[in-house]
Amino acid sequence: MVTPPSSADAHDGASDRGIAARMRRGYVFAQDCPSREVLSHITSRWAILVLVALMAGTHRFSELRRKVSGVSEKMLAQTLQTLEADGFVHRVAYPVVPPKVEYRLTPLGTALATRLEGLADWVETHIGDIVAHRAAPAAQRHADAVDAL
Repeated sequence: MVTPPSSADAHDGASDRGIAARMRRGYVFAQDCPSREVLSHITSRWAILVLVALMAGTHRFSELRRKVSGVSEKMLAQTLQTLEADGFVHRVAYPVVPPKVEYRLTPLGTALATRLEGLADWVETHIGDIVAHRAAPAAQRHADAVDAL
């Protein structure tokens, strides 16, 4: 169980190491923890798909747009800018006409994408059950939940 840092922790013998470690680690359940903003970036529909798509290697913008079907040009550009700012994606712009820009995962992005790929795989594996659950009337879902208790 994760517990929030307490003021008592700051007075122990290892206070410098403990505080520094907590600051690096963050506390995702705290309202003002910066990890919440990162979580919102990486758990958006488009970010997950872009990160998993980039696991296959370097892509140009147009390749990503084709691969991530349904994403608008504006949303893809915003998603890539956010992922680049967070250090998950590396952008290379070549000084040519017409412009050529490529995107690839950073080591941090690769570590994240590997985990997100597991989430995407889980969703694809269980999509039949999820769709069936959504289609069931609310009364049936409630009865199934009560039966499970």
